[in-house]
Amino acid sequence: MTIYEQWLTKAFTREGRTVEAVWDVYLPAEQKVYEYILSEKVTNISGTVKEIAERFDLTIEFAVAFIDGINDILPTPYEINTVEEDTPISIDIDFEKLYKKMVEYKAEHLYVLPQWDNIFTKAEQDKLYKEQRMSRTVVKGEKIGRNDPCPCGSGKKYKKCCGANL
Repeated sequence: MTIYEQWLTKAFTREGRTVEAVWDVYLPAEQKVYEYILSEKVTNISGTVKEIAERFDLTIEFAVAFIDGINDILPTPYEINTVEEDTPISIDIDFEKLYKKMVEYKAEHLYVLPQWDNIFTKAEQDKLYKEQRMSRTVVKGEKIGRNDPCPCGSGKKYKKCCGANL
């Protein structure tokens, strides 16, 4: 069983529900890592999985969970199922992508951290938040009525022109 599979077995039940006792320990540990990254403006974390776990006082499973969480913003994501203790890891951090990913995942405990003020102004944070929230919003165009003029410009009613083929 891979480290990632061990993490999934601990963090989720067979039905896919979260194991709250595990998350109650993991989330504060993850938050401390991000507080450090943001307060120190760390743009790269390198080392083996074991070294990263030791540096941030995480278990190996928690270190892999952290890498999995940040994996989506990496230029070349890791195949998380193949990551082992001695796998070399290099995490390049793009703060804008990281902030937006936290908003996308609805990780409010992370995107409202006061350490973000060291990276972005409140106005920039608001802008990034709105951009991310709007990127998932589907805006539908105005519906064409059957008796409206056809948008193709023929001058016919929509029901007699392009709408007749539907």
